[in-house]
Amino acid sequence: MKQDQNSRHKDPMNPSERIDQLIAGLTDWRRKTFAGIRKSILEADREIIEEWKWMGSPVWSHDGMIAVANAHKGKVKLTFAHGARLPDPDKLFNAGLEGNARRAIDFFEGDKINERALKNLVRAAVDYNQLRLKKKAPAGTRAKVHKSKKT
Repeated sequence: MKQDQNSRHKDPMNPSERIDQLIAGLTDWRRKTFAGIRKSILEADREIIEEWKWMGSPVWSHDGMIAVANAHKGKVKLTFAHGARLPDPDKLFNAGLEGNARRAIDFFEGDKINERALKNLVRAAVDYNQLRLKKKAPAGTRAKVHKSKKT
């Protein structure tokens, strides 16, 4: 039977259900860690949206992408899209520190989630996204800046 070419794009599950399924499929310590990360993210801001991107990655957004999480063989990685621009007073970021944009937190077996610090980091990411949106406001809502072309 020939399959409708668009049928692979019609997923009966919403992103939150897909994330539930991903977490349920983890059979070791990563299940609890992943679920705890998700809980902290969602509690940090009521307007956060869960998405499912890149053929199987949970993404959390509010006025732009906040973070993406993946369960790897020996860790759970939480990567913040604009982590390099975020304050990290609790030193949560421990991976991707050399990049100009992203920063990540690698959680290993036995690691405790610092919920307060993670929520603060998520809120900082939302604030950063909202600030970026204000800067990109339509020309009618802010002073016009004329850029000269370099030749």
